[in-house]
Amino acid sequence: MRNLILVAFIESVAEGLVFPRDDWPLHITLVRFDVDVKHDDGIKPDDGGGQDAGLADRIAGLIDRSIRAALGTRLTIGDDAGFGRLESVPVNLVEPSPALQELHESLMETVAGLPGRVPSPHYTMDSYRPHVSHHGDKHTRPGDVVVLDRVALVDMAPDGNHSVRRILHLWELTK
Repeated sequence: MRNLILVAFIESVAEGLVFPRDDWPLHITLVRFDVDVKHDDGIKPDDGGGQDAGLADRIAGLIDRSIRAALGTRLTIGDDAGFGRLESVPVNLVEPSPALQELHESLMETVAGLPGRVPSPHYTMDSYRPHVSHHGDKHTRPGDVVVLDRVALVDMAPDGNHSVRRILHLWELTK
């Protein structure tokens, strides 16, 4: 299984960026999913351009239209909240946005068609709660407006290394 996640970055990032698992650039999670790359349906690592290239390209092709349609969406940051066990992870909620919800649902529909699973389905679809986790001193504030201008497919364990993350594919709003 390959552990992947689609996120909307709030901070500047670049395709191929590798960062520590505990020092993410600020982002909104769109959907986290696992893909079974051994399943014989065309979703498998390629045999020449690196283990990530074939998988990333295939998934990117399936979701490209949905992501491009959402780029440019303005989102308003909402209240502080606590997520996780004992609500100990500080976050800012994102105010309800039909465009963001539509993007999430479209991505979920595509992911559901892949061989694999969504590890936390109880936080998806009608139960999706978009948020921005605080990372030390980095965080958003209620009332901030952000533009959905960078969406990325991120590998949660590139080359089997669970201590880092790697951006496999990046969609950016052209200005």
